Amino acid sequence: MKNITNYTEEVFEKIKHIDEEGNEYWHARELMSALEYVKWQKFKEVISKAKLACTASGYNTSEQFTGAGKLSINVNGGKRIIEDYRLTRYACYLISMNGDSRKNVIALAQTYFAVQTRRQELLDEEYKFLSEDERRLKIRKQVKEGNYGLNRTAVKSGVKNLAEFHNAGYKGLYNGETADDIFKRKGLKYRQDILDNMGSEELAANLFRITQTDSKLKRDNVDNEYEANITHYKIGKKVRDTIKELGGTMPEELPKPKSSIKEIDNKKT
Repeated sequence: MKNITNYTEEVFEKIKHIDEEGNEYWHARELMSALEYVKWQKFKEVISKAKLACTASGYNTSEQFTGAGKLSINVNGGKRIIEDYRLTRYACYLISMNGDSRKNVIALAQTYFAVQTRRQELLDEEYKFLSEDERRLKIRKQVKEGNYGLNRTAVKSGVKNLAEFHNAGYKGLYNGETADDIFKRKGLKYRQDILDNMGSEELAANLFRITQTDSKLKRDNVDNEYEANITHYKIGKKVRDTIKELGGTMPEELPKPKSSIKEIDNKKT
């Protein structure tokens, strides 16, 4: 059997979605397959038990298990709605707790959703007390890791020119600006990294762009460079539109921090 950590990353993280407001969720149909259930009606029984447990715990069931039916068109052109749910992490945990305990994957799911839920609670609490520089360091590390994963996904999706691929994302998020344009606007010197010279808010916007593009490329099985670049641009543009809708500051209008990430790191050492 695979290592538990790798297994959960492959199975449960891969099917995780994040909405425009940064909330994570899972689709019941995708979770059903991950938990090795074949028939929807059988899995729906597990969902029903999980809903009862949710109500007994005092949570709003409709918020944890949101209806998300999908339109399906068969080969003859007929249409029908396929029942589905948008699940929170807690809903997934309850489903795993009420699943078939004889399945090894159920035990893995119980561990994953329980541990990850607690870990996120601790991170959220910890984040409140971080200074701006500490937040920048934390998010910059996530961005670095995210870009590493995105590069691997992009190459698998047929991307040969990674610089052009990343510029497509920047153009969407920064209203047409490339990495070089951002570099010049910030007044950076040779070898200075644009990501090292962003505040926590700007870094967070880029992290969202990165993670969502990675997820989209995998989910849609993109297999050519043109479509990969278009996908990255569209995700960047969507993040920008969301910031605008929320009344936020456009990324190119956010101030450049006085110190770079490297300078902050040097102060720590």
